[in-house]
Amino acid sequence: MSDRASISNIAKLSIPIFFANLVIPLVAIVDTGLMGNLDNASYLTATSIATSVFSLIFWSFGFLRMGTVGLVAQAHGSNQYEEIVNLVFQNIAFVIIISLLLVIFQKYIFTIALNIFDLSNQTSKHFKEYFEIRIYSSFGELIIFIISGLFIGLQRTTLSSVVVGFFSITNIVLSLIFVIYFNLDVQGVALGTVISSTLTAIIFLCYTFLELQKFTSIKINVEKIFNLKKINTLFNINFDIFVRSAFLTFSFLFFTYLGNTISEDVVAANTILLNLIMLSAFILDAYAFSTEGIVGYSIGSKDKKLLTNVIKNSFILSATTGLLISIVYLFGKNHFISIMTDLPDIKNLSLSNSYWVVLIPFLSSFCYQIDGIFIGASQTKELRNAMIISVGIYIVCALFLAETLDNLGLWISLSIFFGLRALSLFFYLPRIYQRIT
Repeated sequence: MSDRASISNIAKLSIPIFFANLVIPLVAIVDTGLMGNLDNASYLTATSIATSVFSLIFWSFGFLRMGTVGLVAQAHGSNQYEEIVNLVFQNIAFVIIISLLLVIFQKYIFTIALNIFDLSNQTSKHFKEYFEIRIYSSFGELIIFIISGLFIGLQRTTLSSVVVGFFSITNIVLSLIFVIYFNLDVQGVALGTVISSTLTAIIFLCYTFLELQKFTSIKINVEKIFNLKKINTLFNINFDIFVRSAFLTFSFLFFTYLGNTISEDVVAANTILLNLIMLSAFILDAYAFSTEGIVGYSIGSKDKKLLTNVIKNSFILSATTGLLISIVYLFGKNHFISIMTDLPDIKNLSLSNSYWVVLIPFLSSFCYQIDGIFIGASQTKELRNAMIISVGIYIVCALFLAETLDNLGLWISLSIFFGLRALSLFFYLPRIYQRIT
């Protein structure tokens, strides 16, 4: 068995990602705790919905990380480092264009979001305050996608983790300062994200080019960067991932939307539970992220044995960790919920549905891991098709079950969605092997 695909090596690569990913959901948990302990639930509801909207926007451009990982890993496996530099410049150009468009059309985006959700006047006010600040974090957050994807693709997971960890920790510290010491409420948590993302992007973008100089010279070759054939390939990969990510983030926005049709308290309570589920997701993604680089390398170097071993061992690690998280949540969920809110109605509603945070981590571990395998292989059409099928069935289930079972129906539908994501991609798994036979 190749050492590169051994359980110990996957775990070693995953450890720094694990700690960095652990901090990412803590940003949402801290923001939830700050808003959930204020005197009115409207702060928490507004932040929850606004965060869902921005998750839909930003994670729709998750191809900037996922597409980068697969292409960089494969180029790394075949020692094509000039291609990696050109890819970074191409993605930076994408980010500049995307960020400008988001800022220019922010009023239209805000109006659409406000029309989707039926919010009280107070909640709408807080939603607007958050939105008008957070929109300016787009450049920084999308650049971070590129940087983290680059270093994961190079199997330098510690560097990728430092980037993400710096952003998240800075975000938490600034949010605490702005909310507690300057009493900025929702504006404080939004401002914390804008400043931390911009600062992280500037610092680590400079560092990235210094690191790339160790592999090849940094030259802005306009002809190669904007080569139509390369851009077309990149566009096709990125478009597939864009569609996949848009459907994925829409599924969680749809979950929030249906919760809002029940009551604003349900939105607030579900957000607390989703924070715990997202925490488990980011922990489990550590294995998926480290697997992406190895899978891409195995395809670039035409190593079938390496591919087989990394798939098998990564699933063992992911499923085992998912089970351990479920056990921790079984005994600690009540305490975790109490930390995030002291509002009696929200707390009781969260506790009554808390068994879902016990079931979902193990169930979802399979879909996160197989996502990483397909991302590393740049099998983006399969990712897209599997996600469209899964979301389509999920929406039908959610509409029916929410109508008959209210919030219970929402959680059953979400669990079905996690299972469908894994099963649909398992169907496509043989196609990856066809690349190296």
